[in-house]
Amino acid sequence: MEGLGVLINALGGNEDSVKVFKEALGKKIEKLCLKDNKLQFGMEGGQELDLVDDGQSCCEQRYFTTDDDLDYFVGATLMGGEVRDAPSIDDEYGEHNVNFLVITTSKGCFTIEAHNEHNGYYGGFWIIAKKGGEIEDEE
Repeated sequence: MEGLGVLINALGGNEDSVKVFKEALGKKIEKLCLKDNKLQFGMEGGQELDLVDDGQSCCEQRYFTTDDDLDYFVGATLMGGEVRDAPSIDDEYGEHNVNFLVITTSKGCFTIEAHNEHNGYYGGFWIIAKKGGEIEDEE
């Protein structure tokens, strides 16, 4: 069962998200980082793109993780992305949900795990693309 936040967002549609993501396709990735539970892209031409899970309902904790070396993909061309089902992970409430966000580039694919820890009454994912804020350089 999907959570209330996911259902509300689904009813609103995702046309803006699709448009923002399509604008980045075919462009070179100049910066890439996973920060503040967002996958942030800095694209050629100055475009900033954030991918986030925007399905938040109360009593949930949502976050992204990855085991991939994102620095390897800087300089690659963004070619696509998709959300895939993943197995749930056992936790103190029974289990929490996970989805894979798979990004395809000219250097291959990398995978972001989208986690949603909840008390059993919520769940679901709503991964969206939006114009991002400026990515700070690592010191």
